[in-house]
Amino acid sequence: MKLRRPTDFLILEALEDTGRNVATNLASHTGKNRTNINTRLPVLEDYGLVAKIGPAERSGLYEITSLGKAALVYQDQYDEVDDFGALIEGPGTTTTIGSVDPQTSFARGANDESTDEN
Repeated sequence: MKLRRPTDFLILEALEDTGRNVATNLASHTGKNRTNINTRLPVLEDYGLVAKIGPAERSGLYEITSLGKAALVYQDQYDEVDDFGALIEGPGTTTTIGSVDPQTSFARGANDESTDEN
């Protein structure tokens, strides 16, 4: 998975913040030109980070997927791992940081230090 930084993450953030949207509005939210956004949206869709939705096949309306939301959670680790796609796809992959699978830790709250003292 090859993402363009910061553009692709800005698109994902805009979709998470605003919900379903089209390239024109995403360009406004990200500060990037519409042509650039129109080029990146199909790539992000191929990676499963966004989904094209709408009543018409050519509507150009996109929304962020759960995988796209995971990419936002782990965006700080993009340059630190060999396979970002495996990292965000979660358990069952071989990508780890240190000795802990970060997706499993995040999903199960393994980093939660709180204790139940009832």
